[in-house]
Amino acid sequence: MIKYRSAIVGCGGRARMHALAYQFITGGELVACCDLDEIKREVFAAEFGLHSYLDATEMIQKEKPDLVHLVTAPNSRVGLMKLVDEQNIPACIVEKPISTEVQDWKALVALSKSTKTRFGVGAQFRYHPDMVRIREFIRSGKLGAVRFLDFSAVGTICDQGVHGLDWAMSLIDDSVPRRIFGFASGADNLYHPMHPSPDTSLAKITFANDIEGIWINGWTAPRVLEDPAYYKHGRVCAYTEKGYALYEEFGKWEMISPSESHYGSVNDLGWLHGNHLAQAALTDGMFQWMEGGLQVGTNLRTALIQWNAVLGLYASTVWRKPIDLPFDPPDNLWDMFVRTLQ
Repeated sequence: MIKYRSAIVGCGGRARMHALAYQFITGGELVACCDLDEIKREVFAAEFGLHSYLDATEMIQKEKPDLVHLVTAPNSRVGLMKLVDEQNIPACIVEKPISTEVQDWKALVALSKSTKTRFGVGAQFRYHPDMVRIREFIRSGKLGAVRFLDFSAVGTICDQGVHGLDWAMSLIDDSVPRRIFGFASGADNLYHPMHPSPDTSLAKITFANDIEGIWINGWTAPRVLEDPAYYKHGRVCAYTEKGYALYEEFGKWEMISPSESHYGSVNDLGWLHGNHLAQAALTDGMFQWMEGGLQVGTNLRTALIQWNAVLGLYASTVWRKPIDLPFDPPDNLWDMFVRTLQ
């Protein structure tokens, strides 16, 4: 039986992925949508049979959703998350990245300390069946302890790179970054309207459990397959005492130990189907969290920790030294970073 009502703010391409996942969601149904673009909004509402609204506040007050999906540009995150909090919405899924600069990160840190809303963040591939399989195999102990992490994306750090860090943390029970030392280069994407980022970045991260990792983003990152699409090259590999476990979003997955080997391809499920299953698992996880279950792994606290690591990489580039995490970034860090890259 359907228990919860959901509504979505933003009716673009990613919103369709959130909506299509509801064919696999057991805990709730999507009932309404909101967007400033009338044509986009009405087409979306007609496709999914939703009530349509121009104003997010009006939608929330009339529909009284239990869960709101915020699928809008990153520069709108703070205002909309504050709206959800003020309207006492029990749960909310926010698209990644959680922020883009220092001021919005600080505003969300303050919000996280007072809000009663359960905020999840859209790093949905943590819940992909292949990623879940790999995580469970590592936790079984068959590979021994994780010794090193290698994660990368040809997409920029603000676009695809945050997924890689989330995947890596999920394989080590969300041990948090404690130090980052790296650099970034290239100014072509610094003024990207959605994901302002350096063109490429490389960093060594030390986590709280003393596991270390290398994090590469941008055009210098390794390719997963023979495909020019930048977003098809996200990967994470955990090297362990007895073998390794590898996950590629558009490629293959492998779990290799001295006693057994398991491997497969994204084509076993189909990327789109796997994405729907991952998004559905995250959404159902939010409903379970509302019922007193464990909070989802891709929660606001974790996302803010991850973005602090991004800011740490920017600071490491500017000051040319390792940055201990968490750290309190200066308000003008982005401006210093831009000047350094230009």
